Amino acid sequence: MGTKTRDVSVVVPLLNEQDNIEPLYEQITQVLSGVYDYEIIFVDDGSTDGSFDVLSRLQKADPHVRVIQLRKNFGQTAAMSAGFVYSRGGKIVAIDADLQNDPADIPRMIDKLNEGYDVVSGWRKKRHDKPLTRIYPSIAANWLIARITGVKLHDFGCTLKAYRKDVIAETKLYGEMHRFIPALASWSGDKICEMVVNHRPRTAGSAKYGLGRTFKVILDLITVKFLVSFSTKPIYIFGGLGMMTVFGSVVCGLIVVYQKLFSNFSMNRNALFYLTVLLIIASIQFVLMGLLAEMLVRIYHESQNRPTYVIKEILESSEDGGETE
Repeated sequence: MGTKTRDVSVVVPLLNEQDNIEPLYEQITQVLSGVYDYEIIFVDDGSTDGSFDVLSRLQKADPHVRVIQLRKNFGQTAAMSAGFVYSRGGKIVAIDADLQNDPADIPRMIDKLNEGYDVVSGWRKKRHDKPLTRIYPSIAANWLIARITGVKLHDFGCTLKAYRKDVIAETKLYGEMHRFIPALASWSGDKICEMVVNHRPRTAGSAKYGLGRTFKVILDLITVKFLVSFSTKPIYIFGGLGMMTVFGSVVCGLIVVYQKLFSNFSMNRNALFYLTVLLIIASIQFVLMGLLAEMLVRIYHESQNRPTYVIKEILESSEDGGETE
């Protein structure tokens, strides 16, 4: 028996949000009921309050509700990934459970997908958060992410986003990388747009994330930059670093020789001599790392039969005499 597909899947990752679940459920239902064939997937990321009890009650009362309970707290990215994997909708909308995202924005995002976009990213233009610990670090992080990835969005951290199912199916999420889905999608040639969404003050519960997550985001950003730009050609980055260190070693070596010949400066006492040797060793290591990375990349793609390209569509004529099923 086949799995029934739906038009829209709303994925709600949550952690200890028992007071917000029912109001959010009611708002999502009010927006989608009678308009879409939909499902609401709540992913309980190891809550220790009464969140799962509330979810269980909602699921028994409404067949549109599906609940996924994780064994422990794996993090927001893992919770979203679980929701994406088990979603049955052709269009997927992710939304926070803290009621700061407004479900009333969901239909507008779906309309944008219907216009031909693959990812619609929410922009909390007027945020209702603490400036010092939330807004200012977010502005700096968004600027850095946009600069490094080349994807010009104002608000990568907004959970409220809409995706086509096939875009999510191609994206594997780790760490805190859910915010980088637009960057990963752009690498595949998907169409991305940004839409201003309503952002509301938190009225119940407490924020689960603070400044500590900033450092994780920076490390994940380095990973994304590597995946987007060098995942199929790592020798370019390691080889480039190797060439830079070779150039530095040549310059330092020439200075050492000049000082020895014209200033009678002892090479044994010259710090540049040791720097030259160090740079030569570093350049060899960088090139070897690049070669090893090239081998690993080839093993990765070939072992999984994973191509280094993404096909959008194929237009072709059927062969003469061929049969179609």
